[in-house]
Amino acid sequence: MPRTRITLAVALALLATPALAACGGSSSASNAKEVTVYSADGLKGENGDGWYDRVFADFTKQTGIKVKYVEGGSGEIVQRAVREKSNPQADVLVTLPPFIQEADTKGLLEKYEPKDADQVSGADKSIDGTWTSVVDNYFGFVYNKKELKQAPKTWNELLDPQYKNKLQYSTPGVAGDGTAVLIKAVHDFGDKGQALAFLKKLQANNVGPSASTGKLAPKVDKGELLVANGDVQMNYAQAKTMPNLGIWFPAGKDGKPTTFALPYAAGLVGKAPHSENGRKLLDFMLAQKQQQEVSSIGGGFASRQDVKATDADAIDLTKIMDGVNLFTPDWNDIDKNLTSYVEDWKAATGS
Repeated sequence: MPRTRITLAVALALLATPALAACGGSSSASNAKEVTVYSADGLKGENGDGWYDRVFADFTKQTGIKVKYVEGGSGEIVQRAVREKSNPQADVLVTLPPFIQEADTKGLLEKYEPKDADQVSGADKSIDGTWTSVVDNYFGFVYNKKELKQAPKTWNELLDPQYKNKLQYSTPGVAGDGTAVLIKAVHDFGDKGQALAFLKKLQANNVGPSASTGKLAPKVDKGELLVANGDVQMNYAQAKTMPNLGIWFPAGKDGKPTTFALPYAAGLVGKAPHSENGRKLLDFMLAQKQQQEVSSIGGGFASRQDVKATDADAIDLTKIMDGVNLFTPDWNDIDKNLTSYVEDWKAATGS
């Protein structure tokens, strides 16, 4: 379940797929019983057993509206929507910070607050009502539980020679979780300069750039890598079939593990071909039943504060987050300066 901004070659290949091809033609008819979703990957199961699979099937059964799903990386789907701005093909856009903020600032989203959005924390929705979290999630790392007796505790441990060519993280500015590596490092080390100095040293052990975060977890499970980046929802879901996968969080300066929220945030695309259907789907995703199933089916966290899941997966997820300190990045600053941050990272690491 890679969460990346896909390369141009792959993006062009996607243009030829039925899902994308179906976005044109008759789908633009305002009365069509369909809705098109552009989404970052992670919520649709590889075997048709993900949260999206259940939600979309139930939505179609209840409303008769067919969901056309287009999956890409966190940044790629935003860039696709930008290219289509004069003739929108998507009705609903779902992606991660800071890309949802980018979509907002580029004028891609129309103001719409889904029913029950008042139950979503203010930190997980936009002030102007253009996007709302539908599944909460947190940034994290994975390690191989078979090869390592315990997870690393600090960033500096990753400089140990045992991790040479056994460590990899996805590319900042390309992958959503790769961008999160840079954000967390800046927070944990105290400033960008110290974070970049560390990441420069880490290059000695880093296998190299990776456009795909989701492809790293299988490598960790097999022992090809000992450590990689990821996120709690995706890696928890993957761990169901990857027994050697463990989730961990590097500690900050005070020695306590830290992380931050990376919610799947959804918004209605401006001048969408099926706006009314898009509104109905957004309402449906935030409904009580769908939110109650986020943990048991999707491996994530309900966005609604009034939903208190008690299933076995929800209990396990709570244990994973126990003792982890949460911080809130300055998303407005990151949105404005992401390009320069990524360029500075490239310069520091020679990437």
